[in-house]
Amino acid sequence: MSNPQDHPAQSAKPFRRLLLTGAAGNLGQVLRQHAKPWTAVLRLSDLSDPGAAQAGEEAVVCDLADKAAVYDMLEGVDAVLHFGGRSLEAPFEQLMHANIQGTYNLYEAVHKRGIRRVIYASSSHAVGYYPTTERIDADSPLRPDGLYGLSKCFGESLSRYYFDRFGVETVCLRIGSCFPEPRNARMLATYLSYDDFVELVRCALFAPRVGHTIVYGVSDNRINWWDNSKAGHLGFVARDSADPFAERFPFGGAWPAADDAGNFQGGPFILAGPQYE
Repeated sequence: MSNPQDHPAQSAKPFRRLLLTGAAGNLGQVLRQHAKPWTAVLRLSDLSDPGAAQAGEEAVVCDLADKAAVYDMLEGVDAVLHFGGRSLEAPFEQLMHANIQGTYNLYEAVHKRGIRRVIYASSSHAVGYYPTTERIDADSPLRPDGLYGLSKCFGESLSRYYFDRFGVETVCLRIGSCFPEPRNARMLATYLSYDDFVELVRCALFAPRVGHTIVYGVSDNRINWWDNSKAGHLGFVARDSADPFAERFPFGGAWPAADDAGNFQGGPFILAGPQYE
């Protein structure tokens, strides 16, 4: 792996080297396009090939479940943008390796390498079993809507432990629905634009002190389930909104049944997990 001094023209940037895990994923690709002004070297990592490294980049293929490989990957890193792992409901065995074992390996390596901050891609599905009639904040008890959400609860708790025990700061981003545009009526509440997403990550990375912060990744939507007042120290202000797209999803006149997935903030995710008779 190269030394930051191999890139003297970029040495004045705020960070010498940032690690972006999950660089081949949808949000990883968005960050890859926008994070270069923040760092002299952007190290890209994924289980699959993240593609050829461009100027100011390094590319590493790494299985997060491989503890030794993760430790090696963290060499020379100043901070971590952790977007690796599975981002959808899956069998427990797959989630265990990617989202549980992998996240533990990452935090253990972060601690041993003396890295002080992680931006952790959590998910609103860590609290997806709250009804849409409730507004929740960072202190609301966890209510995962499936095994995927449960794995994100583990990551949040793990990051809390590493802050309390070792002082590793983390901002947990409970990301809603991050796409170019809302795709359904639920996303009128959960929509996070790409521009707001990048700004949220930037704020989380550059805030002077974050301790252990939970923030909801959501744009300035009129329908608002999530209260970010306890993350005000990040300085994040959403600029976009799902509201201009509302006319695409008109109310059809049929109220959902009491047990309908649409009554819960996690939406269809509450039906995607294991089914028991």
